[in-house]
Amino acid sequence: MVFTFRDKDSFSTILIKYFSFRNETKSLDPLIEILHRIRKVHFTEVLNFLRENEEVTENFGYYIRNLFEGKPFNLSLTEANILSENAFYPELKKRLLDTFLPSVENEETIWYLVDTVSVRPKADLEFFRNLKKEDLDEVFRLLKIDRMILKPSVKNELLFSLNILAWRIIGNAMDVQVVNMAPEYRKFDNPFLAMQNEIDLLNQSFKENPEFLLTSKDVNYKQIKVYLKQCLEFVALAFKNSSKYGISGKINQSLLKIRQQLERMTDILSVMIFDKEEDVLKNSKRLFFKILEYKSHKYNLRELFSDSTTLKSHLITNHTAETGSHYIASTTKDYLMMFWRASGGGIIVGALCVLKLLYGYISGSDFSHAFLYAFNYAMGFIMIFLMNYTLATKQPAMTAATMAKVLSEGENTQKNYTDFAHLVSKLFRTQFIAFMGNVLLAFPIALAIIYGIDVLFAQNFAAEKSTKLLTDLDPFESKAIFHACIAGFFLFISGIISGNVGNSSVFYHIPKRIEKNPFLNYFFGKSASKGLSDYYAKNWAGIISNFWFGIFLGITGPVGLFFGLDLDIRHITFASGNFALGLYGTDFSVTAKTFWISFVTVFLIGFFNFAVSFGLSMILAFRSRKVNFGEVKEIYREIVRYFLKNPLRFFLPIRSNLDNSAKEMVDNTVVTKPEDQ
Repeated sequence: MVFTFRDKDSFSTILIKYFSFRNETKSLDPLIEILHRIRKVHFTEVLNFLRENEEVTENFGYYIRNLFEGKPFNLSLTEANILSENAFYPELKKRLLDTFLPSVENEETIWYLVDTVSVRPKADLEFFRNLKKEDLDEVFRLLKIDRMILKPSVKNELLFSLNILAWRIIGNAMDVQVVNMAPEYRKFDNPFLAMQNEIDLLNQSFKENPEFLLTSKDVNYKQIKVYLKQCLEFVALAFKNSSKYGISGKINQSLLKIRQQLERMTDILSVMIFDKEEDVLKNSKRLFFKILEYKSHKYNLRELFSDSTTLKSHLITNHTAETGSHYIASTTKDYLMMFWRASGGGIIVGALCVLKLLYGYISGSDFSHAFLYAFNYAMGFIMIFLMNYTLATKQPAMTAATMAKVLSEGENTQKNYTDFAHLVSKLFRTQFIAFMGNVLLAFPIALAIIYGIDVLFAQNFAAEKSTKLLTDLDPFESKAIFHACIAGFFLFISGIISGNVGNSSVFYHIPKRIEKNPFLNYFFGKSASKGLSDYYAKNWAGIISNFWFGIFLGITGPVGLFFGLDLDIRHITFASGNFALGLYGTDFSVTAKTFWISFVTVFLIGFFNFAVSFGLSMILAFRSRKVNFGEVKEIYREIVRYFLKNPLRFFLPIRSNLDNSAKEMVDNTVVTKPEDQ
């Protein structure tokens, strides 16, 4: 097929060339050339030409009708822009392949015709939508395609498409895992089967009378609409219950597919209703636009990512939101308790700093050092978690989800923004005191341990590495800030892991399985099994999250060395401990410049740890809860105004009359509830 055009040929020249006579061709070339030309002129010129040249218009209309005659279009209604796979990655693979190497289609279908003629379907759709309604109506009448919706072949295709979609929906909806997502419907008749029965009655009506026209007052139509609504409510309830039961990628994809097919059935029904004479033309145009719209979104990867990941990210942040509520200090007691917990974390990290220093002296490959460092970090982080201490930078990934949940469920009022700004001040001061607890204890503990080792073994193990330790704390001599951002990214990833493990635990009923396990109950008793179940439910997500966070931090440096890349991590608490080791290694003989640069860099590292982790977590949480980003600008302004009026509240637990309302915002939103979706 030739796609070259001669710019000197206008649309009128092409129309006269092909349609000054009755053209029986079924070639798509004339249509492609004409569509290419009419987009370059004002549509009024096209209309005037068609009005003034009745014979050409008649022949062109005959060509259009002849071109579409006998070509089925059910694929355009049942396949285009509907998930074809029940899992994300197979669907992604299929769409990527179709994007770069479109599949070979049957040439005797409308699917192939639209694919071939409309190479840029989005641009074509936009072009036709921008035309005046009156102009498009007149074109349909001039070409005598204004009543195409009444043709028996078209009605048969619409009915056939309805049946295909209904059968596919029933197949997916009857899956036992999908049914289990909405146990409330077990008490009612299945709406999917009832809907199919009504569609069978509709088929019978058309079979008995091919001229039958469906109206909005038809009982059969009303029943189908009722069942369609009930089916959509079933899907919505299943999504809502995911907060309670968890969800797998496969079930998420199946529910999305069912919802898309139900919405497509609604679209098809809408073009089959004829209450007034003008509905004939309106529905003919609507069918034309719908087919072009579905085609324009057929391979859309962005929509696939958006639809397939929104719920999963919602569930992840739902879990971390519950955890995050524990990281917001509301009272002086909470504030001091956070300092105590952070101090415990600082003590453990101080010891980890020395252990990592000593591991560096063990001869071995980069792989062996990666293993040792990862083991060191993972062991320490799990200890901090299980001993109920805290690592300051673990907070942002958790609290971001809480903040986003508050925003998405709160009212959009100025008072709500002020309450939220006060909540941010509480979060900030909690993060601040956690930083202080980590840093103030990690420094002296690392110093005390390295001094004790020096006294015990009569050797300063920090001396050889002191120069590097201090250089790593100089943002002008090293990539300390970049490495701090890498650590912040890993903090964000560890939050995702925690939420995902929590969701999987709920979906697969792991705690319940442990509690009811016959082997455990027989050998250890019911109380031991119940205790193990409760321990798993409370701690497993945190253990796995901290384990992988340790792995990420431990292997980054050695992996960077292996690939010749300047990769490493900088974490505020470890930076504090390393600062102590660097000073001790030089016998505290450093310049004032070196001391103060290192001192300031420790807190700069903490800032970028916090900013990257919290920022990425907020983006994920906002996206998962569909927070209106237009509101975010106003919220930021309110936070700045609140800080300028009350700067000390961002650092100290000063009481405020907003404490109760801010606490209510969190209490009303952090509890996982079925209607949370």
